Amino acid sequence: MIELIPAIDIIDGKCVRLTQGDYDQKTIYNEDPLEVAKQFEDNGLTRLHLVDLDGAKAHHIVNHKVLERIASKTNMVIDFGGGLKSDSDLEIAFNSGAQMVTGGSIAVKNPEIFASWLEKFGSERIILGADVKGDKIAVSGWKEETDLRLNDFLKSYVDKGVSKVISTDISKDGMLQGPATELYQQMMIDFPSLYIIASGGVSGMDDLEKLNDVGVHAVIFGKAIYEGRINLRDLKRFL
Repeated sequence: MIELIPAIDIIDGKCVRLTQGDYDQKTIYNEDPLEVAKQFEDNGLTRLHLVDLDGAKAHHIVNHKVLERIASKTNMVIDFGGGLKSDSDLEIAFNSGAQMVTGGSIAVKNPEIFASWLEKFGSERIILGADVKGDKIAVSGWKEETDLRLNDFLKSYVDKGVSKVISTDISKDGMLQGPATELYQQMMIDFPSLYIIASGGVSGMDDLEKLNDVGVHAVIFGKAIYEGRINLRDLKRFL
């Protein structure tokens, strides 16, 4: 059964969503992310993907107090991302209650640091972020497209011990037009050892069913919940 991972994105301490990573296309859904996390937990969800969008912009962790509040007042298993660029950022994230962290831009721009995190904390706690535009990796909150092809990027990190990857097709994110199912199917064929976490585009229960049917391991989704397209009670069939 597919693992369901609701997402909370944070700007100024509030729960927001962007469209295709554009900070100018921001919708505030709740002033208090803890309230949202508790709703998720009350409906049987046990995992949370928490993104520090201020941190992503500032290139260092910013909203660790929000992480700390959610981690201390819920039992959710939290993976945290956004702006993690140094060992001290990671230390703050883990000390604030994150069980896992996600690194995307850092894995492209400073592979030595990312590899050292894998070695130090293990592949269960360090998730690779592989966001794609076409078949190329994009970084820095998707503002920069690289020349790195997705497959080459994944292979280099599988060789270094990565076991979990979150992959977002940027063209799908926040659009509520369905996830990049074919992309994930191909990734599973090319990298059978990877635990693949789909992200972006989920528009309703049908999309979750489809990803489950093709065998994707986990899915991150947020906007479909906040826009009322997915009722939290309906998720129980997956739990």
